[in-house]
Order: sequence, then C-alpha cells, then structure tokens
Amino acid sequence: MTTRRRKSLSPLALKGSLWLTAGNASVGGHGRIALLRAVAEHGSITQAAKAFGMSYKAAWTAINTMNELSGMPLVERVTGGRGGGSTQLTDQGLRLVQRYEQIDAVHQRFLRLLDRETMDLTQDFSFLKVLNMKTSARNQWVGTVSAIRGGAVNDEVELSLPGGARLSVIVTRESTEALALQLQQTVIALVKSSAVMLATDLGNARLSARNRLQGHVRAVKPGAVNAEVSVETVDGLLVVAIVEQSSVVEIGLAPGAPVTVLVKASDIILAVAN
Repeated sequence: MTTRRRKSLSPLALKGSLWLTAGNASVGGHGRIALLRAVAEHGSITQAAKAFGMSYKAAWTAINTMNELSGMPLVERVTGGRGGGSTQLTDQGLRLVQRYEQIDAVHQRFLRLLDRETMDLTQDFSFLKVLNMKTSARNQWVGTVSAIRGGAVNDEVELSLPGGARLSVIVTRESTEALALQLQQTVIALVKSSAVMLATDLGNARLSARNRLQGHVRAVKPGAVNAEVSVETVDGLLVVAIVEQSSVVEIGLAPGAPVTVLVKASDIILAVAN
C-alpha cells in the first residue's frame, strides 16, 4: 500500500494592491504609476515602453487612459531641441506619482502589520492590536452602529457584532457628536474585565444590565483573591471577566459550564479610528 506524502504548506499571508479609480473606472495601480515614473526618467514613451517590455501602443493607451480619467494632463510633449523634443510628466503628473508612492508605502507597511498580527488563527483577532493601540480594557470588540436613539442628556447606541450579537451602549450626547457616530460606522467597544458580571442561574430575575450574552466558560485562571474567567458566547465572542475566587466556587464557574455574561450599557466605552 502506498501513502501520499502531504506537501509542505506555506503559512497564510496577506497581499494587497493599491488602485486609483475615478468613479467606477480604474485609473491605474502600481504598474501604470511605474510607467509614468519611467516616462519621467527616460523622457520618452518609446523608451519607457521598452523598459517595461511592452509595445508603444500599449504604453500610450495606458497613459492616455490615465490622462482622460484623472481629469488633468499627466504627460506632455515638449518640442524642439537637438533630439526633436521629448515627453515629460506635468507638475500634476509628478505630484500624482509622488503621492501614490507615499500612500503605497503606508499601505504596504499596514499589510505587513496585518499579516504579522492577524493570520495566526490560534490567536483571537484584536483590532486595537492591528492599530498599534494599547488599552487597559481586556475586552475589545469591533462592531457597526445599527441604531442611535437620542435622549435629552444621553444617547443609546446599538452595536451589531460580527457573530450576530447586539450591544446597547449609553453615551453622552457630547460623545455622540465628538465621535461623529453614524449608522453603519465601524466602532470599537471597550469593556474592562472588572465590569463584566457572570451568572449561572438567573431564572426570572430582573436586572439593570441591558446586555446579556449566553455562552460557556472557556477557561478559569485562579488567583489569590480574584480569578480570570474566559467565556465564549454562542455568537463566538470572547469575553474576559475578573471574578472573586469565592464566587467562582459558589456559582460553579468551571470550563464547559453554561454562563450568562452581563454588561451594563453605561460600562461600555466606544472608540473610533481617526
């Protein structure tokens, strides 16, 4: 009997390209911008095309398309001189090439950061880590604003999380305006682990906590006074709570045990990326 040897697989990696568009039309990406740079260096579309291994017609078509879609001349013909003239980039063309290269450098750095911080599937995704932000809040959840209900002093903001869970958040009217909150906006919900309450048998109890998430205990890390309890909700949300060690025993917090996560709407802090 023969067995097939599995091929060695490379790790998952992120790649991405930066494109310029005008409306729904593509102005160009790295290749066309490099073609413009070659025109600037050689002073000739013919020589730039040769450097790229493409025909003059293809190079001219690409440049003409960029000229038309950008709404401004990027390349111009300069007549006269011993050689009969040359082709060069306009001031707008030079600025476009420089600006694209500046933005592309930032784009590539961000892709490397994303690749390094997010493609390890054994680790939980942290949007704040990708943004290189540090916070004392252990719980960091990315969601979108699904509703904003205005009040005289405070507003209620409803968030939809990727797994389908919804959170109610109470913020001041000034915070709503300062964060420029609007529907479908991506936001980060921050909750300190000490603000998370856990319950194993609520019955018909009425509580002031607006947010209730069902899940199970994933892990318990005991301490001298407090324990760190990790919970995975039915929506796939990871929640970290700090609970008194005596309460862990009293309410039966053990790996696999069903549990309800309770978070008051006023204990959630919202953050947005600038």
